[in-house]
Order: sequence, then structure tokens, then C-alpha cells
Amino acid sequence: MHTPNEQLDRAVLDLTKQKDVFARQSIDDRITLIRQLRASFPSVVEGWIDAACTAKGLTPGTPQSGEEWLGGPMVVLRNLRLLENTLISIKNTGGPPLPSNAIKVLPDGRVRVRAFPTSTYDKLLFMGFSADVWMTKDININNIREHIAVEYKGSHSNRTGKVALVLGAGNVASIGPMDVLYKLFAEGQVCILKMNPVNEYLGPFIERGLAPLVERGFLRVVYGGADVGGYLCSHPGVEEIHITGSDKTHDAIVWGPPGPDREARKRENRPLLTKRITSELGNVSPVIVVPGPWSDADFRFQAENITAMVANNASFNCNAAKLIVQHQGWDKRQHLMERVRQVLSEVPLRKAYYPGAQERYDQFLTAHPEAMALGNRTTDVVPWTVIEGLDPNKKDEMAFSTEAFCGVLTETALDAPDIASFLDKAVSFCNERVWGTLNVMLIVHPKTESDPAFAAALERAVANLRYGTIGINHWPAINYGMTSTPWGAYVGHTLDDIQSGIGIVHNTFLLEGVEKTVLRGPFRVNPKPPWFPTNKLTHVIGEKLTAFEQSPSIGRFLSVVTTAMRA
Repeated sequence: MHTPNEQLDRAVLDLTKQKDVFARQSIDDRITLIRQLRASFPSVVEGWIDAACTAKGLTPGTPQSGEEWLGGPMVVLRNLRLLENTLISIKNTGGPPLPSNAIKVLPDGRVRVRAFPTSTYDKLLFMGFSADVWMTKDININNIREHIAVEYKGSHSNRTGKVALVLGAGNVASIGPMDVLYKLFAEGQVCILKMNPVNEYLGPFIERGLAPLVERGFLRVVYGGADVGGYLCSHPGVEEIHITGSDKTHDAIVWGPPGPDREARKRENRPLLTKRITSELGNVSPVIVVPGPWSDADFRFQAENITAMVANNASFNCNAAKLIVQHQGWDKRQHLMERVRQVLSEVPLRKAYYPGAQERYDQFLTAHPEAMALGNRTTDVVPWTVIEGLDPNKKDEMAFSTEAFCGVLTETALDAPDIASFLDKAVSFCNERVWGTLNVMLIVHPKTESDPAFAAALERAVANLRYGTIGINHWPAINYGMTSTPWGAYVGHTLDDIQSGIGIVHNTFLLEGVEKTVLRGPFRVNPKPPWFPTNKLTHVIGEKLTAFEQSPSIGRFLSVVTTAMRA
């Protein structure tokens, strides 16, 4: 599919005509619009799921198809619901519906905002989970309110709108529409969404599901590759850009193709585009494993936990686990890797639907012929593959600097005299040696965490890790699905050193000045989480959660819980 330039021009013109109309909408009008979206979106859900399963080689109605429910319509509907709650609260109270006592001051004087759970339902569905947003150091308890829901402060009657280009992601179905929702309702900008060629089949579903936006001239969906993206990026009617993709795509847009001219522009700070550009661009996602008194059940659970981070979406996720960081002296180090390989071997192999997967896989095999493939490779399949014992001191180790956007998991170990020293060293290693700042996972046994000799090291680690999301004991992607929490890279990147990107999305409490989010969960949970690939009812739970997010009720809540208990 390819949208001709004249249609692109018309789309931008349509949005230009309506950008001030949207910017000047009253909060009542925006609430009405969100309610219309919540009513229209469910009509496309079943067709959306079927199309995604066909494209990714999944069979609808099987456990693996459940991830398309969880990573697609379910989170979009949750995002819409929480945005509506926020706008209603702003209308009635002047601010978003933050949980009671949500704003706390950390020991160093910085502000933390609890953004999950958002309700009693959240507390019951995710028992023991919480997520705290750490604000940047310039935000304190006296000025925090100035950095919440800024879009909704003051009068809208004379505002000037903007046209934003959203360059959609090709891997996860909900990314494009949720990026659009953030631009609209958090930043007040109308959007032209360019579908990624990999999942352009979703475009018609997005147009129909978000029809109230299309009908009002607040959204246009277009199609094409890099040529269409380049045309729109340089279009005089496009005022801001949001990219979800790779750092290479970002740099090509901002600095031009690789070569001497690009390097000169970087040195002289002469980007090709001077428009505001936000982005989410991937990560070599590390998992730091802290030694502890793990039982056999602990090893099994955490092996499934890590496997879930690798196997979901055939590993075509920016938050897929790519590097396990262990303590060299832990006598259970090899046992953990054995259990991870065992669980990965139990997970069915997946179609390598994302372009370039085979080539990226070959690069890792060339660099590491010792790689262990846990299945047979075909023209359509990249097998789950584990590369263990990487040298942490090797300066040119590609596994530390290159995101393996396929089913490759690597492992390294750091030498340290004790576990507190190991954690300090692991934090420095991830911050300094591992590419990207999107997300990191930290696994800590509760007995280890409660040890006074270790507690200070854990506190330092959380404070010092430079990642947009830190997941303690659970996959940071949960933070993506919560939608109340911000999602994006660690704060502070620049256009010439972009790494995982600039800016945040989701964030339904509309916080500004975010440094990172810290997600915490129990070391083990029961029943089995629906995102685990070993869960036999993920598809049923996903469909029931989608219905729940569309319209929460006690009946739908109980339906989710009773199904989850059988998984």
C-alpha cells in the first residue's frame, strides 16, 4: 500500500484546517470524544486479532494468539478508559485522579508519584504490584502540581494547534494508536499516522476503530515506506514528529544517510530537521540476576519469567530480554541458564515475520559460533538461541551494543566479592557498556532484599540505573501495558546521541518532567501471569481482559479471575 503525494498533501491540509479546532476544544468536548472512541473501537477488535494472527503465523483461539489481545486492543481500550477518567477528574477537581497519598518525597528530596495501581480492580488483578514515577531533580514537592496535566491549565479558547506526524511501529499493534492518543489528549496535537509497512494491514481497523477522530479531521492514516515517511517529515504542514522504530531510522531522518556529510552535521549541530522530534527506539534489554536462596520452584518461575521476555511476539519487542547479567561466583548461575534453556525449548518456535531477522541472526552466529539453537532454523523461523559466558571486558562485544531483534538471548557474568558489590558493578556495567536506556529488569529474592547488608545496595541500584523503566522481579513491559505510567527512554538523550529516544507516551496521569518509572512485583506470583508463554489460557484471559477494559464490572472482573485461576 502506498499513499500518493497528492493524498498526503490533502491529509495534511485536512488536519491543518482542524488543528485549532481541536486545540480549542473544551474539556467536555474532549470527554465526549473519548467516550465516542470507547464506543467505536470494540467493533474492530475481532477482525484486528484475526488479521494480526494471520500476519504473524499464529492460529486464532490458541494460547499464543493471546498476546495479540494483550498487546493490541486490550491496552488501547485501557488507555482510552484511563484518559477519560483523567479528564473527568481534571474537570471536577482540577487535577488527574491520582491515588491517595500518591505524591511522596524520597530521602534525597526528590518527588515520586505512584501511578499504579489506579483502582481497586488494579490492586486485585495485580496483587502486590506497584509503579512509582521518579520526577527529575528540578521538580520538588512545592512545584510538582505545575508539572501535571499542563495541557489542561488555563483557557483553551485562543490556543493554536499543531499537526504531528506519528511514524508507526511495525511490531506491536497498539503502539501506533496509543502514540496518536498521547499526541492528541496529552499534547493537544492532531495527527497523521503513517503505518509501518510491516503491519499496514492494521490501518483500516485503526481508521474504523478511531472513526470519531477521522470524521472530525483530527486523524488521518496513510501508508508507505521510507519515501512516504521522508516526504511527510519534510512537509511544511507537519510541525512535530514522533518515531517508534530504530535509532538508525531516527538518525537517517534527523542527520541524513551515513557518511561524511552526516558526521559533519552532527559535529556542527546542523540537523536536517529542526522540528521537535520525540522517539522510542529500542534497547539491549538487560536482566540483572541477584544471587539468593532460590528454591526449585523459584528457578522454574524465574526461568518462565525470563522466557516470557524473550518469546513474546517472536522476540520482536524493544523490551525483549537480550542480556542476562549474573554474578560469576554464584554456584547456581549455570543452573539458572539450564532452566531458561529448558523452558525456551518448551515454547513453540515462531514465524520470523519482521524483516531482517534472518540477517541479524546470522550476524550473531558469525560473532558467536558457540551459540546454542533450541530448535531447527528454516527460511521462516529463527530458533530461540542462547549465547552464554560472554566476556564482560570485551570492548567490541556486539551483544552489548547491538539489539538482536530476533530470538537471541545472551548471558554474561561479573566478578565481585559479594552480592552488594556485584549489584553496584552490574549497575555500572549496564549504564556504561550496554546500549540503550529503555528498560532493565532486576530479579531479587525477598530474603536477599530484606537483608540489611544488601538493602542499601538495592536502594543505590534503583537510584543509579539510567533506564526509563526499572522492573523489579517482573518484565518492564508490564509498565507499557499499565498505560497510567510513562513509557520511554531515560531522560536526557540528545539528537546526536539518541540511544532509546526522547520523550514519553501513555502516561494517562499526564506527568511532565519524568526521569524513570520503577515497577515492583512479588518474586513469584500465582496464578501464572497471562504474558507467560507457558500459560495455556492466555487467549481466553486476553479476550476477557479486553472486555473488562472496555467496560469494567464486577461480573467481568470475576470472569477474568476465575479463568486465570484455571491457567
